[in-house]
Amino acid sequence: MHIEPGIVDSAKIGLSYVTAAVAIMGVAKSSFSNIKKTNPLSFLVKSVATTALVFTFFQVLPHYSVGVSEVHFILGSTLFLLFGLAPASIGLALGLLIQGVFFAQIDLPQYGMNITTLLVPLMALSYVADKAITKDTPYIKLKYAQVLKLSLVYQAGIVGWVTFWAIYGQGVGVENLLNILSFGGAYMLVVLIEPLVDLGVLAAAKYLTGKLKESSFLEKRLYNAIQA
Repeated sequence: MHIEPGIVDSAKIGLSYVTAAVAIMGVAKSSFSNIKKTNPLSFLVKSVATTALVFTFFQVLPHYSVGVSEVHFILGSTLFLLFGLAPASIGLALGLLIQGVFFAQIDLPQYGMNITTLLVPLMALSYVADKAITKDTPYIKLKYAQVLKLSLVYQAGIVGWVTFWAIYGQGVGVENLLNILSFGGAYMLVVLIEPLVDLGVLAAAKYLTGKLKESSFLEKRLYNAIQA
């Protein structure tokens, strides 16, 4: 989901600063809510953990350029299930920034686009999770169809935003549209793999219930139903 340099030129890139600012305001609101429900130390630890994981995902896991962007195994739904919306959002924003500053400076002008592309779909995932998962169901009891839905929402959001940026920057020419289709098709691999990763992580969390259930450094919903 790293938009290729030059897809949106400097004359148009200002829009990405606006969308990124809106996304970051959403993260700030979610973060304050999370801190009130838990505590600052818990939020800090979760955010550091997600930042380290996101940086590792970007740098270590396989990634490759296809069409207008890069395909990454971001595992956004996994981070959401383990740590919650706000820490996962912080991790995505900081992990991407650290990678850009130290390893991929060429991506820094596209940071606003990339952060929008990561965060807005995660917020949509959170909304769908609230609606689609009953309040009496902790995340460790989710089924394949449920985690697939979450992954589809997130990955479709990423592909949708990449498509928007590509058309905004390059128009609707045949070559650009073919590059967008190539990218979207390649992301199907992520959609196939991510739900399996989610199920594996949730199975491990379920196995470790006795050791982790009371931890304040994981998303409370991982083990607990929402109290009416």
